[in-house]
Amino acid sequence: MEKNWVKIFTSTNFYQSEIVKQMLTGHHIDTVLLNKQDSSHRTFGEIEVYIHQEDFSKAIEIMILNQINI
Repeated sequence: MEKNWVKIFTSTNFYQSEIVKQMLTGHHIDTVLLNKQDSSHRTFGEIEVYIHQEDFSKAIEIMILNQINI
């Protein structure tokens, strides 16, 4: 991954992370999911959502307005 990406959200629930990703993408914020879960045991590891550093303030505002726990 290139520089200037920051983690904005982490969850053990893939679908919750995908919802956050789609919500931010819908507001024209580039996002990347990094799945660190074990392939055979979904309860081990997390899914992280990354955005560009310059979009951080806008993303936080969107997440607060949509009542996403940060």
